[in-house]
Amino acid sequence: MCGILGVVSYSPANQLLYDGLQVLQHRGQDAAGIATMDGDTIHLHKGNGLVRDVFRTRNMRALQGNTGIAHVRYPTAGSAVDHNEAQPFYVNSPFGIVLGHNGNLTNAEELKKQLFVQDLRHVNTNSDSEVLLNVLAHELQSKSKGLRLDADSIFAAVSGVHQRCRGAYAVVAIIAGYGLLAFRDIYGIRPLVIGVNETPEGNEYLIASESVALDTLGFKFLRDVAPGEAVFVDFQGRLYTRQCSDNAQLSPCIFEYVYFSRPDSVIDGISVHESRLYMGEYLADKLARIWPDVKIDVVIPIPDSSRPSALQLANRLNILFREGFVKNRYIGRTFIMPGQAMRKKSVRQKLNAIGLEFKGKNVLLVDDSIVRGTTSREIVQMARDAGALKVYFASAAPPVRYPNVYGIDMPSRAELIATGRTDEEICREIGADALIYQDLEDLKSSVRKANPAIAEFEASCFDGIYITGDITPAYLDKVERGRSAGKANKSADDDQMELELAMSASSM
Repeated sequence: MCGILGVVSYSPANQLLYDGLQVLQHRGQDAAGIATMDGDTIHLHKGNGLVRDVFRTRNMRALQGNTGIAHVRYPTAGSAVDHNEAQPFYVNSPFGIVLGHNGNLTNAEELKKQLFVQDLRHVNTNSDSEVLLNVLAHELQSKSKGLRLDADSIFAAVSGVHQRCRGAYAVVAIIAGYGLLAFRDIYGIRPLVIGVNETPEGNEYLIASESVALDTLGFKFLRDVAPGEAVFVDFQGRLYTRQCSDNAQLSPCIFEYVYFSRPDSVIDGISVHESRLYMGEYLADKLARIWPDVKIDVVIPIPDSSRPSALQLANRLNILFREGFVKNRYIGRTFIMPGQAMRKKSVRQKLNAIGLEFKGKNVLLVDDSIVRGTTSREIVQMARDAGALKVYFASAAPPVRYPNVYGIDMPSRAELIATGRTDEEICREIGADALIYQDLEDLKSSVRKANPAIAEFEASCFDGIYITGDITPAYLDKVERGRSAGKANKSADDDQMELELAMSASSM
């Protein structure tokens, strides 16, 4: 999962893009980058880490120009530790293109071979985003008119990208000498919105992964970019749009609403916050049916994304809602910590129970989802240690049984706690007294209730149905082998780093 931004404005773009990345930081914390266009020059700065750590004053001053794109990275392909895979990516031919991508190409290896053999292009990293950039570059070159571009040839190039690329992609790109291009895959799996700011000089346009970036930066929400659609804004601020696929259908990723997107965003006409409230209502109704005799004294959310669902569940069942955990917001994510012992320690550092809310009570913990189960197990134990009599657990999402291949770094099937286990077995694994999951149809209804026009959702991590139609067991096996190799390499890198640190210390 990543966050992207693109802007054409009448004032310097650097601060605008920096502020936008801060708003989208939840979509990726591993790397950040900004590219701006100033006359004939593309300025680019990127690196590993949080936005606040990657950019210094000197970096910001060097990012001159009124047009730019920006990216925060959460790795799903390639290497999380390779700074060369931070985005945006740049290619100098044709014209000079810089690109940021959210999603994942499912045919990246095939495309990489085509690029080298047929298109005479070399991809230098393991990132599918660099593959996508080179496919776009080749299509622009082949569709250009006498080595010149116009809106028609740019849209024709995007049509070529749709024909060649499979998977999920929301893209922003600058084409030197022409303007800002953005487009979305034919299923609209990853979100992309466009906003406008009316100024005396003319309209400024901002394209972003989520509407919250428009709100905070003072842009008026115009609309979502449609599946298969391309948006082009030239350097004079003229806006062009076109549907570039005959096979487009809106099937957004349902996990955006469960967890990834900020609650104050509106994606494809659906308020994320509202959808989570509905999740709580449906879950409450199921709980009342399945557990009519279970006595619950208090409902406690696991911060932060489960809070709306937990609150609505408590209200619907007329049960006390209380905050029982305090979250430390200054510690890294638990799932990037090496080893289970370190992960367990990190959970304890990240959350701390308020004993008063647990002692002597039957507690219902509500979380947005359960993936590995490691965090859930530790939180259940924390509740018991704080004095809870009974600890029940509710998930606002169904069991996660399948990997996600469209841009979410879901673990392999072997790492998913729900794979091959019944609900009762999962309950024992996490140490709860009882466990209840949301039904998939109820989850879809929760999200669709805010926008009934959406007929389908990409929900493969729950149902194993991959909407692009190209995901086979062999493909999943290959992805998981690559993931295992990556973990082994990461472990080796950690060992080497420890050795180097030890040698440095001994020489002091």
